[in-house]
Amino acid sequence: MSISIDRSRRADAPRSRFSLPRSLGLAVALTLVGAGMGACTSEQFQKGYILPNGALEQIPIGASQDQVLLVMGTPSTVATLDGEVFYYISQRTERAVAFMPQKVIDQRVIAIYFDKNRQVRRIANYGLQDGKIFDFISRTTPTSGQEMSYLAPLFRLISFR
Repeated sequence: MSISIDRSRRADAPRSRFSLPRSLGLAVALTLVGAGMGACTSEQFQKGYILPNGALEQIPIGASQDQVLLVMGTPSTVATLDGEVFYYISQRTERAVAFMPQKVIDQRVIAIYFDKNRQVRRIANYGLQDGKIFDFISRTTPTSGQEMSYLAPLFRLISFR
């Protein structure tokens, strides 16, 4: 007598405990691909002084040096030319993909000029526009002179290109 064994799988036969349903395997694969793509988003970095919202509006011309320190905090550096100047220096960079070099997208120097009586004489927000130092408050490019001799090295110092 011969016994034949049907090796084809029947619909009502139990599944192996190691096989995953096809839809679950697809969901796991899509999740892994999505997580991998999420790591490819750009990152932004802020270095130096972070300007609080509305801080410059709280410092009118004629305000005292103490009021500036209360609103803005300690300056990044101080210079003396015809009185004191407080410089607040910041830089924003980004990189498109992790492990890539950072690219400078914005760098600013906020300068607050004081007269001999330690009162605010002028406020400037310098940045780079078209490769030149530009005051974003007065919308002008400063001319060469004492002021430029202090600003140019500051921008070279914080530029890591």
